[in-house]
Amino acid sequence: MTARRQRASYGQVISDKMDKTVVVAVPRLVSHALYGKVVRRLTKLKAHDERNDSRIGDYVKIVETRSLSKDKHWRVAAIIERGEQNPSP
Repeated sequence: MTARRQRASYGQVISDKMDKTVVVAVPRLVSHALYGKVVRRLTKLKAHDERNDSRIGDYVKIVETRSLSKDKHWRVAAIIERGEQNPSP
């Protein structure tokens, strides 16, 4: 049995309102179809966060996994950098 290498992406957590789920914004560069200029695009991915460790503003590494729900196909592998801590009201 061969071990398959998992696809990984890096991005910033933009929402942590759901239980055990975070929304991660992953930036990418795309060439414009007509003009060829490189344009920045943002992909929002839902990722599984088992321990609810990630907070808004955190920079995280996510890896592809089996389907966990309709939209959730990624999981948080590591928190690379903590974002600014906002005191909760």
